[in-house]
Amino acid sequence: MKFLQRLGRSIMLPVAVLPVAAILSGISYWISAGGKSPNIFSAFLGAAGGALLDNMALLFAVGISIGMARKSDGTSALAGLVSWLVVTTLLKPETVALYTGVADVNKVDPAFLKVQNVFVGIICGLIGAYCYNRFKDTKLPDALSFFSGKRSVAIVTAAVSLVVAIILYFVWPWVYGGLVVFGEWIVTLGPFGTGIYGFLNRLLIPVGLHHALNSVFWFDVAGINDLNNFLSGTGTYGVTGQYMTGFFPIMMFGLPGAALAMYLTAKTTRKKLAYGVLFAGAVSSFFVGVTEPLEFAFMFLAPGLYVVHALFTGISMAISQILPVRMGFGFSAGFVDLVLNWMNPMAQNPWLIPVMGVFWFFIYFGVFYFFIKRFNLKTPGREDDDILGEGTEFDTHSKDDAYNMTAVRFIDALGGKQNITDLDNCATRLRMEIADVSQVDETALKRAGAAGTMKTGGHSVQVVYGTNVQFVKDAMERVMSGEVVLDVAEPEPALAAGDGETATGTKTRTTITLRQPVEGTVVDLTTVPDPTFAEGIMGPGVAIEPSGTTVVAPADGTVGATFDTSHAVALVLQDGTELLIHVGIDTVQMKGDGFKTLVEKGAKVTAGTPLLEFDLKKIAAAGHPAVTPVIVLNNEDAQIEFTE
Repeated sequence: MKFLQRLGRSIMLPVAVLPVAAILSGISYWISAGGKSPNIFSAFLGAAGGALLDNMALLFAVGISIGMARKSDGTSALAGLVSWLVVTTLLKPETVALYTGVADVNKVDPAFLKVQNVFVGIICGLIGAYCYNRFKDTKLPDALSFFSGKRSVAIVTAAVSLVVAIILYFVWPWVYGGLVVFGEWIVTLGPFGTGIYGFLNRLLIPVGLHHALNSVFWFDVAGINDLNNFLSGTGTYGVTGQYMTGFFPIMMFGLPGAALAMYLTAKTTRKKLAYGVLFAGAVSSFFVGVTEPLEFAFMFLAPGLYVVHALFTGISMAISQILPVRMGFGFSAGFVDLVLNWMNPMAQNPWLIPVMGVFWFFIYFGVFYFFIKRFNLKTPGREDDDILGEGTEFDTHSKDDAYNMTAVRFIDALGGKQNITDLDNCATRLRMEIADVSQVDETALKRAGAAGTMKTGGHSVQVVYGTNVQFVKDAMERVMSGEVVLDVAEPEPALAAGDGETATGTKTRTTITLRQPVEGTVVDLTTVPDPTFAEGIMGPGVAIEPSGTTVVAPADGTVGATFDTSHAVALVLQDGTELLIHVGIDTVQMKGDGFKTLVEKGAKVTAGTPLLEFDLKKIAAAGHPAVTPVIVLNNEDAQIEFTE
């Protein structure tokens, strides 16, 4: 499942460029009145949109090779391109004609006319990513050293792609031909068969084989020729268009309803990112009937939902054939084609399409919303944190090397990896179970970057680090698993003399005046029932016994960090002061229940901007104190004062 989620995230890279291309092509089609009155403007826009839509499979090959590679760079993209060029060139009709000795290219198996599809693009992207991950560090003998490392990736990719092309040469025509025969049989089943066609049409999109099925119904493969007969107005009124009509309500209304459900169920901190993909996809689906941006946004992240979508499409196709409604398209089943073909002599009761569409909008919205919430499906904005693309273009770990070094030093100071029996973290500290606590070297931990160490009893040890503790914990896991091997020199001990002192030996104090971030009674930090805060290990500050339930920004600044458990938030004020607002003690154990983050990391906020919400009753029911420390993380000589 994690592989599919990571693949779904990788697909977002090429999918992000498709909506604009689809809209450009749709506007071109509209200007030219469905291709009947072409002019320079429609040709220009159509070429611009077609440049991407016609090469969608190639975009997938390159995008997935980047997204699925670990620590990706241009080499992985090149590998995906190499794989695509090798596979599609070896299987294009002209090349196949040479293999088979056929003099006329038009007599080559028609399956090879459709080999440049998304399915092949995904395969090529995966080949490129695999070869990059596996061979980017390959060391060859000195005589061949020029081809060592990343230079070997493209060579190996070409070899692997050659083998894959040979397999596809034998498999692809069999699969393609089988679908054509199956489609011809479906025609005999009436509305039920039309429903099966609609279901399989969507279900086959991930592998690109829907073209084989479409050719049976839309063109003159089995004598139906639904698309051409509709556009030319030479079909049979009440019959022609029956294999296209049912797509309109789904593409124009159903999928936008699904997009709204996915947006509303996205995590608060990721809504903005989800909005960009889902809104653009909904626009292209409604206006021009290009659904791939939306469908690829969830087909791999939540495959069960995609099956539901395919089933709904089949039902819509069957209902449309039973009802007295017929409509066709030249580009796709979107608003543009609906308007252009409204007066087509083959169009029957086109006004019913928007009526059906409203019905499908609410069906899609309700079903998607229920399934996403009920089964915690990983639609856009709801993905697991560990598949957010570590080592890809989605990677946010820009300081991995530094974290790896800190991890090695921490592990050594904790008595070695064999001494760490359990490793976890909260907002600011590592929480561990240590086999032999006597081996923990607190001085070495301090030199390695720890703000402090807490031995809370038994085998439990906590190491206070700061809001980037998640990256240190991840690095420690990589080191302990053997994924990262570093020989790190012992850091120089920090200078202790003169720490924050003036020439007279008295410490200077910096007063930071803030708005109180949550309603309640201000108490001394020493009263907090957690020595990490009470003893100032994290830094100086104050605490609040909250009566309110919303944390607001105490000053203008930038959100420095948010947490999946939503129990804390970090801010960087305009003067560079780093603040941590931590709601409750040990509330990380509630795993987000009763908490809701209202901002994203990196967001600019002003004093009073709501940052997070919490439920005091749930905190009390969980047995945790609700006292909320407000800590200065980067100035041990600071003191906080709240304005009235």
